[in-house]
Amino acid sequence: MKTVIAIVRPFVAERILEALQLAPVEMCTVREVKGFGRQKNYLEEYRGGDYALAFIPKVQITIWVEDFRTEEIVRLIITHARTGRMGDGKIFILPADMRGLEVHEVAERRSSQDEELPEDGPLRLLAF
Repeated sequence: MKTVIAIVRPFVAERILEALQLAPVEMCTVREVKGFGRQKNYLEEYRGGDYALAFIPKVQITIWVEDFRTEEIVRLIITHARTGRMGDGKIFILPADMRGLEVHEVAERRSSQDEELPEDGPLRLLAF
């Protein structure tokens, strides 16, 4: 299993998400993020004045896919995100962290039983 993280321009995020639903993918999260790459910053005009923004608004889409679908999903993202200009985005492909399954199992156990969970170990369950 792989984790595919795409950081893209906000106005293309909706297109990508629609394409991912048709693909289909089973697990996906979306969040608004800010940052910079080679672009560094950009100027925006507001009330007649120019303002330099240090961090550029982007959208981070995180998808978990089976290994054999990784290339398909990456191509889908590129197809729907590419404008040909600098700052189109970045895609990171990482091995999926299996500890996420452990957190899910702990959450299920917690919701089905009223027993106290140990707080030691590499993971700590906060409120769900």
